Amino acid sequence: MRRFSRAAVLAGVTALGGLVAVPAATAGTTTVVERGHDRTITFRADRTGEALLDVTAAAPGVSWGEEGHESAVLSLYVDGRYVTDDVVPAAFPITREFALGHLRAGRHRLTLRFAADRSRGTRVDVTRTAVRVVSRGRDYVDLAHAPILYGRNGADSGGPFQNAFTDTPLVAWHEDVPATVPGHRLLTYSYIWSNEDGGTSTPQLMARWGRTTDIEWIYQVEVDARGHRVPGTAVIQAPNHVTQPFGGTYEGDHPLMQTCTLNNNICDKVDDPMRFFLSTSASLNAATEAREQIMDRNPWTYWVSDAESRREGKVEADPPTSSTTSIADPRDYLYLVVRKVTENPPNGALDWVGLSIGVRLKDDPTVYRSDHLFPDRSIQRDLPAATTVQLPPGTTPSDIAEITAIRVPTSNADPGSTIEVQAVNRAFFLGRDDEPQRSFLSGTTPATLTKAEPTAVIYGG
Repeated sequence: MRRFSRAAVLAGVTALGGLVAVPAATAGTTTVVERGHDRTITFRADRTGEALLDVTAAAPGVSWGEEGHESAVLSLYVDGRYVTDDVVPAAFPITREFALGHLRAGRHRLTLRFAADRSRGTRVDVTRTAVRVVSRGRDYVDLAHAPILYGRNGADSGGPFQNAFTDTPLVAWHEDVPATVPGHRLLTYSYIWSNEDGGTSTPQLMARWGRTTDIEWIYQVEVDARGHRVPGTAVIQAPNHVTQPFGGTYEGDHPLMQTCTLNNNICDKVDDPMRFFLSTSASLNAATEAREQIMDRNPWTYWVSDAESRREGKVEADPPTSSTTSIADPRDYLYLVVRKVTENPPNGALDWVGLSIGVRLKDDPTVYRSDHLFPDRSIQRDLPAATTVQLPPGTTPSDIAEITAIRVPTSNADPGSTIEVQAVNRAFFLGRDDEPQRSFLSGTTPATLTKAEPTAVIYGG
């Protein structure tokens, strides 16, 4: 087995437009990183820009689902500067993308350091690293303003290093849309955490959001036509989900902030030793895609979130439908993303009409519902929305007779709204590895739900 004992000089740089791909290690080799044995890889950037790093890593003896063995942490440094932590949650390899910040053209050193003070494993095996540099255009602007997030360290939630074993940041993305000022853009950055130790209950997460992760936007800023930050426009999602002006410091144009609540809201003062500079290169069209589809692009995130739910006792073999604390095995659910619009009138703040998804199986008269007959667990939002439906263990797509859309008034004062169901983006089960299987349903599913006709078949029948 080949190991990097000293610097490995990189070659084979290829350029395409503003993107420079820089291989930082050769596939098939393994770099073993242990306490006191840093590994350094040297690479050359052909141009100045925002750098991104792919890392494929595994940690022998580690499992996010096993208490006391949740992760091993790899700290990444560029030219001696601490950039980010990579929380490695599994003994099998996972590839993640991190940001390295602004780098000048020329030679640089990437140092891999085993962070023993925040690790419950003993080593990290790195099988691939690859750097790419984005040097111009809208992609460069989007990356140049991406936030740097420090870890949560409240005494009520585990103290320093807690994101090495709970509610760890997994992936991030950005949205880039026109601002009201011509030529200006509004950039929004969001993170996905493995869970949330406070806030929405796990059964409500599954019914209303279709997952057990926590997903929040954390930073938004307006930029002008030259890509410069417009003064006074930077805001964060502060405690209690309040939108608050950002008053912290910047590293270049990257704002420094910190997870500071049990439900992963943000503060603009940092004091935790853990640092997460996740790549936000992924983008999302919020009009047509649910946020959960970022997880679909990173299927390992389902494994991590399910492992945490099991470890924290939130999974039972047969929980009561009224449970506010636990769910069934995540593999017993159908995962869907639905697009719909509520009209005549649209949903209000108090009296609104939600949507539940029902599933009937062949030779089974039961209608299994996403809301478990609790109106407050139905889907209110009209953005593409994810939900889940608990089904008997072992259910497969071929067992499904029909899927129905069900109109759910959430109070006695039914406003009479009409729901137009437009499409299902995807529908899948998890496999034995807790990762999504292939979607068996995707496309338009037009249906109109009214007070007089509150249900409609959108699949099968």
